[in-house]
Amino acid sequence: MSLEFIGMIGTHPGSETSGPTVSITGGAVDPSFVRQFARVHEEAGFDRVLIGYSSSGPDGFGVASFAASVTEKLGFLLAHRPGFVAPTLAARKFATLDHFSSGRIALHVITGGSDAEQKRDGDWLDHDARYRRTDEYLQILRGVWTRDKPFDYEGEFYHIEGARSDVRPVQQPHVPIYFGGASGPALTVAAKHCDVYALWGEPLAAVKERLAEVQTAAAAFGRQPRFSVSLRPILGATEAKAWERAHSILARVRGTRVDSPLVAGGSARPQSVGSLRLLDFAAKGELHDKRLWTPIAAATGAAGNTTALVGTPEQVAESLLDYYDIGVTTLLIRGFDPFQDAIDYGRDLLPLVRAEVARRERQQIAPAAGPVV
Repeated sequence: MSLEFIGMIGTHPGSETSGPTVSITGGAVDPSFVRQFARVHEEAGFDRVLIGYSSSGPDGFGVASFAASVTEKLGFLLAHRPGFVAPTLAARKFATLDHFSSGRIALHVITGGSDAEQKRDGDWLDHDARYRRTDEYLQILRGVWTRDKPFDYEGEFYHIEGARSDVRPVQQPHVPIYFGGASGPALTVAAKHCDVYALWGEPLAAVKERLAEVQTAAAAFGRQPRFSVSLRPILGATEAKAWERAHSILARVRGTRVDSPLVAGGSARPQSVGSLRLLDFAAKGELHDKRLWTPIAAATGAAGNTTALVGTPEQVAESLLDYYDIGVTTLLIRGFDPFQDAIDYGRDLLPLVRAEVARRERQQIAPAAGPVV
């Protein structure tokens, strides 16, 4: 199985340690920082970087276009929320970006887990209706990307006549579709459409169970998706130094959220099923498996990818390989000091994981030794 590493870029410095309102998916646009951030990931050996989405953040299409213009090999996973750009137009936008980036664009479908955030963009559909809309949206996207003749579509949310496009993706049959969402309706839509199903960093047994559920659901549509897990490595030269750094990061996160009800036993709970799952694992214990650490997820209300792997590069590489062993072939990793951590991962972590995967693959294809004669 090939292995893919994905990082994440934003348009300005910042992370959870910078304050509860500072997010890598929002904030001001600093072109110089984006240029450096993208190039750091390319030089570190990442295959792609995620460009996130929020109801107040910069436009991802613009960020991807600029970042692609200042890099040569780095791929871009563009988070996109169905429902705010017409699916026919979105298909042409992605196909156009795919051409200008020489086939380096992928779509990350995020349907939306917060009613409040959806309403900021004028969307009043409930959770399950949003996933029904996403299903229709992806049917139309794929039609625009792959059909040779104009087509009509009649659904609950979209009525289209004579849809067609002069621009098709460079990548065939279409731009790769990644999909995030942990609820029952999300699983159904993902099974039908996605090339890669993305999970946040849960314990191995839970991830293995989710993989089996998605595989079973996807088989009904004749599909075999790949799988991604998102984690936050915290590295140290020794295990003790890694844990010292982890607790320092947690203290900084808690210090920026002193007024949040999610910090001191408050009752506020997110709507996102993925976030609720992370909070439930955090409630069951701070440490899972070898070194999956959950307190930062608890401190932030599991607002996104917030579970950490703590240890030396060798120890964290071992834990990442544990996910690979159960069928995960994409690892989305980012740090709490995003810029410097990307450099450190490229120097100290990615080479270890890739070397071990390559060694295992050589073993699998090496011919069995015959008897000595």
